[in-house]
Formats: sequence, structure tokens, C-alpha cells
Amino acid sequence: MNIINSDYESSRLISKILMMYYMEDRSQAEIGQELGLSTAKINRLLKQARNQGYVEINIHTPYQHLIQLEKDLERLTGLKHAIVVPKLGDNPNALIQSVGKAAANFFLEHLRDGDVVCMGGGTSLSSLVDGIRSDHQSNITVVPACGGMQGRHDTDVNNLVADLASKLGGKGLSLHAPAITDTSSEREAILALRQVREVLDLANSAQIALVGIGAVRPATASLFQFASLSEDDILALTENRQAVGEILLHIIDKNGKPVKNILNERIVSIELDIFKKIPLTIGIAAMPLKTSPIIAALRGKYIKVLVTDEETAVDVLEKYSGSPLN
Repeated sequence: MNIINSDYESSRLISKILMMYYMEDRSQAEIGQELGLSTAKINRLLKQARNQGYVEINIHTPYQHLIQLEKDLERLTGLKHAIVVPKLGDNPNALIQSVGKAAANFFLEHLRDGDVVCMGGGTSLSSLVDGIRSDHQSNITVVPACGGMQGRHDTDVNNLVADLASKLGGKGLSLHAPAITDTSSEREAILALRQVREVLDLANSAQIALVGIGAVRPATASLFQFASLSEDDILALTENRQAVGEILLHIIDKNGKPVKNILNERIVSIELDIFKKIPLTIGIAAMPLKTSPIIAALRGKYIKVLVTDEETAVDVLEKYSGSPLN
């Protein structure tokens, strides 16, 4: 009987403390003063209540489902981090800017003084650079991980490197080489230049890599908009059914393996095997058009962090473990 009474009194005391703490929003010190108990004992009894299952905590934030999406992506794919941005409208440019801002925030949180950062070009990287606040100062070096493409100034890798370095108060180096050469011998001649080799070697030793994950279909993909490719080259790539995505100009298949294609011996870029060894590789891609390229990049283990939007994240989860991609 004494044991029963003791259990009842203990449970009653804990119940009273729980009501005061959670329902009346009173502090542990206030509860202890009213009950004649030390704050330390109140804290211990609250922990005991949680351990015994007396307390069940439910979180109902507006974006809780996004946190779950991120956890599901990390668990399924082996990503170190997944960042999912909500879709708040139908404007694709606004969505890309939101994804870029999220990527910029993550990047700044993990950037350390003395880091070497290598990066690619393109719209996704442009949105990341746009999302960097100008008052952040770091002693860092930013270098291109690939050659430059003809096209808009704001998506060229050398311009993005310069803008990012300027915003961070660091040093930016340019790579004076085209992304894609006309012939393999032209590529070999460019890579033999000391100035080119030094920049690519520095990119190989980077602590952080920032890359977009590109599509190779349709023919309006960014790769074809800004690369100096002939119509025959573009046709050969878009009709290559093995080709699924692109990272730093390397064309990959559904499993992330490099595809034998006309660009293999003509691109100026760091090698994928070396890229995978960079400690923190952040991939940025938005909209369902990028689902297949993202899955390919994940299967190839090229990126450790993925920043994408809600709709694309759901699509990736549904298809990652499914049947082979077409």
C-alpha cells in the first residue's frame, strides 16, 4: 500500500508540474518556489516525465513538411545535407532566386577563413551569388572549376567568381579558357598552359565546390544556350539516350557515370573523380526538368549537399529508387 501511495504521489506531483510548466507557461523557478522544490529538482522531474512518455511534443510549423522532405532525401540518397525551398508561386525566376538564396545561406554558414572555393557558371550559381549579403568578409580564394561559356555576362563563370570574391572580400582568379574547345588538340594545348593549369590545380584542392546540375534535354538547356556548339554537336547530345545530366560540362548517365560523347576530349574542367574528393560539394538545381539530372548526380555521389525546390524534391524522392530513367 505504501508503494502504491508513493507512486501515486510522485505521479501527481509530476502531473502538477507539467500542467504549470506547459499549460500555464510558468518558469521552473516559479514552479519550484510555489511547490517548495529546487529548480534543479523541477528540471529533473520534467526530464523524467519526458522519458516516461508523459509528454508528447507535436510541432506544427508552416514548413514542417519541408524538414521531413529534407530528412527523407538525406536518408534515401546518403546526402550529408538537403535544403528544400517552398514553392510560393509560379514564377520560375523567383523560384530560382529563392533556391539560390538558400544555397548562399548554407554556403556562408560553412565557409571558413582561408578556404579555397571553386565554382561553375550558369543561372543557379548566379542566383547564389545574388543571394550573398555584401557585408560578409572572409579571407578566401575563389576560382573557376571550368572554362567560360559565351553568353550572358551574369552567368559566365569568370564574372561570377569575381563577383563572389568581391562580395566576400576575398581574392578571385580568372580562367582564360573556353569551356568547350573545337578540337581535342586545342584542348590539350590550352591545358598545357601554365596559367590554366595553375588555376585548375587550385580548384582541385578546394575545400568547397559550388555547382549547378544541368540538363541535356531539351535543346534549349542552358548548356546549349551558352556553349559554342554546332547544331550537329547539340543534336548528337540530345539524341544520346544515355545522356541524362551535366556537371561542370561532364555529361553523365542515369547512374552518374560519364557518358562517352563528342565533348569528352574537348572540355576544359576539373575531372569528376577529383571533384568528388572535395570535402564539401554543393549542388544547386530547381524545377522538375532537373529531376533526372539530380538523380544522376546523387547516384554518382558527386554532391554532398543538394539545394532544390519542394516540387523537385518530391519528384526526386518518388523516382530515385524506381525503375531506370529513360
